[in-house]
Amino acid sequence: MPVQTEAVGKTYAPVEYVVGTEKIREYTAVTFDESPLSNDEAAAEAAGYAGLVAPPMFAVVFSSKAAVPAMFDPEVGMNFAMMVHGAQDFTFHKPVVAGDRITTTASVKSIHEDGGKGFYVYTTESVNQNGEPVVSADWTCIVRGV
Repeated sequence: MPVQTEAVGKTYAPVEYVVGTEKIREYTAVTFDESPLSNDEAAAEAAGYAGLVAPPMFAVVFSSKAAVPAMFDPEVGMNFAMMVHGAQDFTFHKPVVAGDRITTTASVKSIHEDGGKGFYVYTTESVNQNGEPVVSADWTCIVRGV
């Protein structure tokens, strides 16, 4: 079945995530991140941050809450039985700290077919409570046998 491209450009409702101190600690524990800025509130404050600093890839925690529903949108028509993870590309703009309210908006960036595979690229844009960009990401899913 050929890929459908009608959903390209579709943007989804923003998703809000409040970054918690304990969530940062849980993330650093499972990723073995020992950075003082992410584990010691006094160290983070001494460095000028309002709270613990989330490691850069913590962005997956809050941005995936917006990206995943876009991927499951029936209008996109992605066949999950044949889907493999292709890539994730992140651009980090500003550190995320405990207490930040991050709002992420997802959209379908592109859909195309090449070599019998469908390439579905989603983009997410995340801003903090002040409207400042914190991270932009492209998420690529590849569907075999289209």
